[in-house]
Amino acid sequence: MNNRPNTLYLVVPCYNEEEALPHSAQVMREKLNRLMQEGKASPRSKILLVNDGSRDKTWQIIHSLCDKDTVFAGLSFSRNYGHQSAILAGMMAARQHADIAVTIDADLQQDIEALDQFLEKYQAGCEIVYGIRNDRNTDGFFKKLTANAFYGLMHLLGCKVMRNHADYRLLSKKALDALAEYKEVNLFLRGLIPTMGFQSDVVYFDVKEREAGTSKYTFRKMLTLATDGITSMSTRPIQLITILGFLVSVFSFCMIIYCIVDWFHGRNVPGYTTSLVVSLLMGGLTIFSLGIVGEYVGKIYLETKARPRYIVESFIWRDVKSQNSTDNSENSDNFDDIKNTENEEKLHASN
Repeated sequence: MNNRPNTLYLVVPCYNEEEALPHSAQVMREKLNRLMQEGKASPRSKILLVNDGSRDKTWQIIHSLCDKDTVFAGLSFSRNYGHQSAILAGMMAARQHADIAVTIDADLQQDIEALDQFLEKYQAGCEIVYGIRNDRNTDGFFKKLTANAFYGLMHLLGCKVMRNHADYRLLSKKALDALAEYKEVNLFLRGLIPTMGFQSDVVYFDVKEREAGTSKYTFRKMLTLATDGITSMSTRPIQLITILGFLVSVFSFCMIIYCIVDWFHGRNVPGYTTSLVVSLLMGGLTIFSLGIVGEYVGKIYLETKARPRYIVESFIWRDVKSQNSTDNSENSDNFDDIKNTENEEKLHASN
């Protein structure tokens, strides 16, 4: 148990959050101040805002916040790489300086006051703490239905996913270093992090209504996340195809025997309906099976190319004591602070 103030980094992925970010940044700053005053966080703690290729003024707002207050740091992608990549990039940057990192969404629907409980769990010896929402009352009927179906399917396929956990979590320095050893391009952090095996616990919180802007997690993005989660963390769909193929083969063999027996007895076999049903069944199963296999082949293809998971265009980090600005638009050498151990990120200086 360690009672000294720990350097805490709040990692905040941002995508088109110009409406919500000014207010959210103020709330996070006030909360971090309270944690510092109570001795729960070191004065060197920071709020790291990750711009995931936003098309609005999100990066300009982040840049302004960093200029006004050294507690803010900013990281910007060269384009939109997705929520999971933004979280990972923020954590990999934070692990160079932080004892602990907490990921939280920019809209602050996840209760930031639960941070105290996160820190208590960490002080008690946990390396990972998961934030679990108490209910889904703020979601519409369709989102509730699809979310429950997603978690049910993931558990059915053997994936270790915390139900109602949406990337609100604490990771210690040890857990961050372990996460940096994972090399896969296809990221599904909700399923990947529980496989690391460190001591963990959960914190329950209430979800708040979004105060500004709209959710950027569209149905298409949720469907992509679900597909990535299943194909990145489980091979059971391939096993199910094998079992299904065997059962269909047994059924087809029985149908062949039945048709031969009918032919020997001189009975007319109904042709059109039977042929149509069997053809449609076999065709549907074949296309569906090829689709699942294709997803895995596509994942293998991406992994073998080993392209960077993201490219950082700009990084702003100002030391609390020296007040000196570190921005790649002025000095690209400081990008060494945000390279992971695999050196997968290609860091380009902006002009």
